[in-house]
Amino acid sequence: MGSPRRIAVVGGGWAGLAAAVEATSRGHAVTLIEMAPQLGGRARSLAAEAGHARLDNGQHILIGAYVATLALMRRVGVDPDTVLLRMPLTLVDASGQGLRLGRGPVLLAFTRAVWAMGHWRWRERLALSNAALGWLLKGFRCDDRWTVALLTQSLPERVRREFIDPLCVAALNTPARDASAAVFLRVLRDALFAGPGSSDLLVPRRPLAELLPEPAAAWLKANGADLRLGRRAQSLSHRPDGRAGWSLDDEPFDQVVLACSASEAARLTATIAPDWSQRAAAFGYEPIITAYIQADGARLAAPMVALPEGPMAPAQFAFDHGALGAQPGRFAYVISGAATWVERGLDTTAAAALAQARASLRDVAPEQVRLIKLVAEKRATFLCLPGLQRPPTHIAPALTAAGDHIDGPYPATLEGAVRSGLAAVVG
Repeated sequence: MGSPRRIAVVGGGWAGLAAAVEATSRGHAVTLIEMAPQLGGRARSLAAEAGHARLDNGQHILIGAYVATLALMRRVGVDPDTVLLRMPLTLVDASGQGLRLGRGPVLLAFTRAVWAMGHWRWRERLALSNAALGWLLKGFRCDDRWTVALLTQSLPERVRREFIDPLCVAALNTPARDASAAVFLRVLRDALFAGPGSSDLLVPRRPLAELLPEPAAAWLKANGADLRLGRRAQSLSHRPDGRAGWSLDDEPFDQVVLACSASEAARLTATIAPDWSQRAAAFGYEPIITAYIQADGARLAAPMVALPEGPMAPAQFAFDHGALGAQPGRFAYVISGAATWVERGLDTTAAAALAQARASLRDVAPEQVRLIKLVAEKRATFLCLPGLQRPPTHIAPALTAAGDHIDGPYPATLEGAVRSGLAAVVG
């Protein structure tokens, strides 16, 4: 650890919170600047509305392999076992049919789970087992130019439709026809083969704000950090006194961490580091839409179920909040890779999601199923395309970047954001 320094963290999402906690832990004087009125970025809780429990800006899940995220939660006083429901990887449909990963050695457990899918033909089960073994033997690597569709084109159509496609859009928020196969395989490697519990699903029991943003804010304040919400960083330049460091809105800092969105970081660095700025500005984005449904007395076959997607069935997954230990009768229908539905309009999307919920929640009358709120995060994640060149952590001396868009092994995930935030604090 070097001498204490003044460090500014621009952005209060999960990457910015990770950077701020890490810098504060190292004894630095931290100022965190966030343009929104609340912390959390694209994994935040919305303001509570009259008559309803607090909702999130979208349904998020973690997995057991998110070791950095879980460690950060513990560091600020959150017990992951209390706020998250841990369950083995389960990818089942509304009737309860599908893959259920058991305990034990992962390769053996995965093989058993595949062969236990009795509703598949034996050729379909054999094809997926052989494909997984082939990816393992190749070290989960492939040509960087390949898409997931190209990687899996030899698999039976049912395997792609019921396993590959929903898993790809859940992990990368990019349809298989466009998604990077190399990143998809890295996710599979770390989720399925990184050790016991790595593939477990960790589904929030509590609002996202209680998982990290609010506890981290309390921890930072208790440890002397300066949190400035509702303020947008306007300018970044070299210090006029010629000393090392940066001037952020005419305030001097020894180091600046840009943990804001890629577009904001590109704006702030346009004249300082034009090449880095251009790369950060070049991302394409994919939206995610979440339809919150209330249906008192209804249940799903599992806390999370996969849904058949279709022209008027937009959601790929549904979550039963009652089964998660949250509010009974509340459900989240998640539409990943939602660009086409944004184009069709949110009213059309809301009507389609409600119809889909009424069709899948068959143990209550249709009129008992109602839409509470439709939440559209239009820049939820970057498009995870083959060969995508993401900007690096280092921008210039004492100037670094953090966020799920920064170069790393993962797609746009909470774990990628947290790891980048930790890595952005230098010294």
